[in-house]
Amino acid sequence: MRLNPADDALAQSIRNSLGNDVLRPVAERYVEEPRRRFSGHIGLLALPRSAADVSTLVRLASDAAVPVVPYGGGTGLVGGQVMPDGPAPLLISLERMTAIRAVYPDENVLIAEAGAILADVQTAAESANRLFPLSLAAQGSCQIGGNLATNAGGVNVLRYGNARDLCLGLEAVLPSGDIWHGLNRLRKDNTGYDLRNLLIGAEGTLGIITAAALKLYPQPSSIGTAMVQVSSPEAAIALLALARDQVGEGVSAFELIHQQGLAFLTEVLPDVRQPFSTQPEWCVLIELGLPVGSDPSSKLAALYEAAENHGLVGEAVIAQNEAQRQDLWAVRENIPEANRLIGSVSSHDISIPISRIPEFIRRGADIVVGFGPFRINCFGHLGDGNLHYNVFPPIGANRSAFEAQRHHIKRAVHDLVHTFDGSVSAEHGVGRLKADDLERYGDPAKLTAIRSIKTALDPRGIMNPGAVLK
Repeated sequence: MRLNPADDALAQSIRNSLGNDVLRPVAERYVEEPRRRFSGHIGLLALPRSAADVSTLVRLASDAAVPVVPYGGGTGLVGGQVMPDGPAPLLISLERMTAIRAVYPDENVLIAEAGAILADVQTAAESANRLFPLSLAAQGSCQIGGNLATNAGGVNVLRYGNARDLCLGLEAVLPSGDIWHGLNRLRKDNTGYDLRNLLIGAEGTLGIITAAALKLYPQPSSIGTAMVQVSSPEAAIALLALARDQVGEGVSAFELIHQQGLAFLTEVLPDVRQPFSTQPEWCVLIELGLPVGSDPSSKLAALYEAAENHGLVGEAVIAQNEAQRQDLWAVRENIPEANRLIGSVSSHDISIPISRIPEFIRRGADIVVGFGPFRINCFGHLGDGNLHYNVFPPIGANRSAFEAQRHHIKRAVHDLVHTFDGSVSAEHGVGRLKADDLERYGDPAKLTAIRSIKTALDPRGIMNPGAVLK
């Protein structure tokens, strides 16, 4: 169906239905994404106050055949929140819908509106002596609705799972404007198809999440954190296996860091305190979260001794207090910001079967070298197989000089990922950046099913057109 731009007639209909304060002037932050790969355009910007407001907005847009782009914190890295082509859309930002509606500590459940900032959800859980374990570098600005819409990952997936695994129920507005009241707190509900999991990861193409029932967990009684030098990715994987053998599910995070990431910190963020006097080629950041009666420092010391006996590790730093723990995490969490300041030629959020990661890293380096003297910063969540494999210009050069090579590098890396039975989108989503990749690498039967679902739920094609599906 042909779509129309959001115009004055739609604006008047919105004002007549919802008043004058829902529509707002468009600021620059709504039309650009963090990596500046996409610039969007907006016909109207609406800031609803409730699910009922969202329902009204979507109904009016559907009646007028106007595209709708849902907007969370704007931190997405694949262009799902901006629409560069087609009729100027109605952008619906959830930023006014920030309430923590309820916390049920005995049930380990928290209900939050979609515009709630992730850090505020974490704080609300902590106030009830509970843990909401989703943890991302952007947690001070990303919103829980966007986290669910993209099925966000982060550093604790190894233990707690992706955003999908942390959600019990949803309230959402469907493309028809109907509100789905699926905000239950049940662990078991086998009443037909799972609309919750259909909407999670759909990136706003099947509806707009307006609230969520989220899983909470007991706060770990004690936390232990260490950064350990390893000789190779193979050694890192062996150390991970040893850690899980010794500590089991107490391993909360296991992050692989390459020397290039540490060098970038030195280059553009020199105030970040690094733990080693000489930057190792490879190191890992390990965090344990343990119950009452367990001492994480002794567990980490025992793990280090066993790993040393196996020849897996070099120098190590074990945090002795919270300040030292924060310093170690600051190294890991500032690498994406250093990457942004350097400016990548091509960035890849990929997942590989864990045992094949070392081979992928070697072969990927050979492929990239064939394009020129690029720098590779390979780091990420080794425990769940998710690598951020990013290619940067040579020292002293700007990425703009290599723009013509970006597509070719991306294609070569993603082709290699595909041969390794991996995924070209591990935790950032598909958005507009990887819609072509989904077509290229996606299973044909899966793509047919996805298109059928999209057509059935959104027959007018108004919901975030161009995202996920071309």
